[in-house]
Amino acid sequence: MSWCSSFRCSKFRLVFGKPAARRHSYDGVPITRSVHDNHYCSANPCFVAVVTECAGGGSFLVLPIHHTGRVEPHHPRVCGHSGRVLDVKWNPFDDFCIASCSEDCTVKIWEIPACGVQQDITRAKKTLIGHSRRVAMIEWHPTAENLLLSSAYDYKVLLWDVSRADAVIRRPVRVVLMPVHHRYPSEALLLSVSFNSDGSRLAVTSKDRRVRVLDPRAGKILQVPVSGTHKANKVLYINGLKMLLSTGSSQIVLWDSDDLSEPLFEEDLDGSAGVLFPFYDPDTQLLYLAGKGDGNIRVYELSSEKPHVSFLTEFRSLLPQKGLGVMPKRGLDVGACEVFRFYRLIAVKDLVEPLSMIVPRKQVLTMHLQLKLQKGHKTQQKHLEKLETTAKP
Repeated sequence: MSWCSSFRCSKFRLVFGKPAARRHSYDGVPITRSVHDNHYCSANPCFVAVVTECAGGGSFLVLPIHHTGRVEPHHPRVCGHSGRVLDVKWNPFDDFCIASCSEDCTVKIWEIPACGVQQDITRAKKTLIGHSRRVAMIEWHPTAENLLLSSAYDYKVLLWDVSRADAVIRRPVRVVLMPVHHRYPSEALLLSVSFNSDGSRLAVTSKDRRVRVLDPRAGKILQVPVSGTHKANKVLYINGLKMLLSTGSSQIVLWDSDDLSEPLFEEDLDGSAGVLFPFYDPDTQLLYLAGKGDGNIRVYELSSEKPHVSFLTEFRSLLPQKGLGVMPKRGLDVGACEVFRFYRLIAVKDLVEPLSMIVPRKQVLTMHLQLKLQKGHKTQQKHLEKLETTAKP
């Protein structure tokens, strides 16, 4: 019988988190006090946008990506909403276009100047009016340009074509109505949404803690898990592996995206202070789980082979994060071996801290090992010389 090890060696086993120094962070940002489980931050290679606390309406900051250091208290903002801003997302096809949703029941599309925000922006490029209650989240379509999804407290999921010439758009291109129980209507409220790689499927979780797969074109529900033991908060498509990942407050579950009848993998985690935000990198197949309300980010590697999920490492910080933004791959510093970058919102310090996930090169590791060996050899030689000197009569 041949011996077979159950240990799976990963080329990303040495990945580690490197937080930016204070002077390379964004200091003095009045981060929103909203209690919604959103990210409140969105980044692209040109700008980073952060939802801020504001009296008498809603606003968010748009800072040039290299504008680090202290942010002036009266820095110009985007402040055209009459209610608190709940979510912001950059257009993946246009680095100068950003969408925002608010408690004022509207979604707005903003055009950001290439030089940045030099004065307060109060007039939106487009205003989308179709929800009757506050809009909780928005998501851009991954492959269709100018297609935006919005979800609100009226239990509707709307798809908008923002390329229309009208400044005010009142008719969405598609309406998805969630099933509403007559006794518990709030259970139809969506908590998270995720498109698959081509945008043909949409995974959602609602307040009843169940995962559903929708067809956004037809506006129909395709799949609902039979098992109701897992209480899902967030859901994420694992593109490239044909899987779905759902997270609760202390559990992660992996599903076959074509069959939700039974989970592929389940694992209970130690208690988190809040919601677990999942982030996935399809190029490296690394999964990041960031806890809201604590400073920890767990790193896993996913695989199509059992057991599918392998724990690699964990970044720990004493400063809790309220939300996180993620830099797209085209904005990473590949020369520094950066494979992922977060923007941690640390509300207790009014700080936006970039956190780079680094995979060190083999050459760098070899060089450090050689230096360590040389240093150890010199130390040993000094000890021998000292012993010889002491032994002399």
